[in-house]
Amino acid sequence: MSEENSLNAVELATGLTIAWLGNQNNRTSAEDVPAFLRTMHATLSELAGGSSATASDETQVAEEEFTPAVSARKSLASKDHIISMIDGKPYRTLRRHLNTHGLSPEQYRARYKLKADYPMVAESYSAQRREMALKIGLGAKGRAAKTAAAAPAPAPARRGRAKPA
Repeated sequence: MSEENSLNAVELATGLTIAWLGNQNNRTSAEDVPAFLRTMHATLSELAGGSSATASDETQVAEEEFTPAVSARKSLASKDHIISMIDGKPYRTLRRHLNTHGLSPEQYRARYKLKADYPMVAESYSAQRREMALKIGLGAKGRAAKTAAAAPAPAPARRGRAKPA
């Protein structure tokens, strides 16, 4: 009976993985497919009541140390770009690159043991964006409202009928 459950779990995991890959909204690389298949099989086995033989594999993957392509100092050496620790390529902003690898900035910083203030945008690109924002007036409305609130309000005009002289 356990052999039958095991076979069903493998078939179900394979079918679900194929459906997942068939969805055009999922962007995955070939390296992610085996891990997804293992996770799917472990989940199905767990739900079926069987013990997960791949639980030790999952903890091994979770404990895997990621070796950076470059050092943190070298990744920030240029003001024009930040070098990714994943692939060693330069980027003006890392957010889109991290999204393609399924990482958030916080996960990226944790994976490579970076400080919380490690930048995600190159210094010169950040300055360029700031200049453009100031040029088109972004934030000016907020500053004008703050200065208007700080200034005393004028006395209200009297409403009433003016007396003839």
